[in-house]
Amino acid sequence: MSLFETTAPIVITCYKRLAPYLEKEVTDLGFQVEEVFATGVRLQGTMNDCIKLNLNLYCASQVLYNLGTFSARHPDDVYRFLSKMQWEDMLAEDAYFSVTSNVMTDSVNNSMFANLRVKDAIVDRMREKKGARPSTGSELKGAVIHLFWKEERAEIFIDTSGESVARHGYRKIPGKAPMLEALASATIMASRWDRNSTFLNPMCGSGTLAIEAALIATNSRPGLFRDNYSFMHITGYDEEVYFKEQQTLEAQIIEIPGLRIIASDYDLNAIANAKKNAIAAGVANMIEFDVCDFADSEIPTENKGVFFINPEYGERLGEIGELEETYARIGDFMKQKCGGYYGYVFTGNLDLAKKIGLKAKRRIEFYSGKIDCRLLEYELYEGTRRI
Repeated sequence: MSLFETTAPIVITCYKRLAPYLEKEVTDLGFQVEEVFATGVRLQGTMNDCIKLNLNLYCASQVLYNLGTFSARHPDDVYRFLSKMQWEDMLAEDAYFSVTSNVMTDSVNNSMFANLRVKDAIVDRMREKKGARPSTGSELKGAVIHLFWKEERAEIFIDTSGESVARHGYRKIPGKAPMLEALASATIMASRWDRNSTFLNPMCGSGTLAIEAALIATNSRPGLFRDNYSFMHITGYDEEVYFKEQQTLEAQIIEIPGLRIIASDYDLNAIANAKKNAIAAGVANMIEFDVCDFADSEIPTENKGVFFINPEYGERLGEIGELEETYARIGDFMKQKCGGYYGYVFTGNLDLAKKIGLKAKRRIEFYSGKIDCRLLEYELYEGTRRI
């Protein structure tokens, strides 16, 4: 039976602290999650299910389909196990494949050697059974085989994604210190935004938050912006299944009458790039762009929603002294102009966050790269709060 119709363990990875949002996404698609861990979820499904997962998920990184679990103390154990697998039934003789790995074992101090043994096992098996060998390389443009090896337990997967689905494919001009698309989606999901009320995004940079907000609100899935995945290069792939899922994605897009998404930045070039990214994502008509200081941003008094800002925090950009003043101004602006909204500040510098001068109702943990970050939520009351 084809892998595309065979049920096996599926591991969907994500960046650290995104797992709760990924779990909800997977559950909302009708799948039953068996395990949630720090960097992903585990469930059961077929390779055809992997097609659906790859195209629909906002917060995922890789969708991995398990081919086998085994014990390994040395790279030669990996070779022996993999050389017995029927790769000739999974890969064409003229296929191109690459190998990735996550290796955490004392017997290997260079994961590239483990990758090489995986590649050798597949190539040798194919040469023996087919009299020809597929080509290999580091580019993730064809089939991708992934080795997870921790201590003496190893798992071999088809990485059905290939290039990470955490990058949603529309962003042509990333700008300075861009927020990863999957992270932007998760922070929006973590907020109290109802996907109908106003979404304000000052300091929008390359526009990622505003664009992701528009995509999420209209149920426009990341699979609309990409046309190559690893699963397409595995024997048994039926493009009709893929095309049907694509049609489903297009059919489920909705319109939100009256929705206002306002993105601003003082940098004219940043706004120009954000507009180009929004055009590529097909949501340029949904976002109102403006060139201005955040304190001059329009704050609609109708259909109040969220004020969402991602200022610099001194790790990669900006100077602390200037940023202290900026954070204080953000706090003043939220207090004075944003009554009735929920305010959100995403930052990797909690010392700077103290300058906001407001008490956060929630502090939601995220990482941006290796930087420990918080999404700070402020309930911004209209008028004088009654105790």
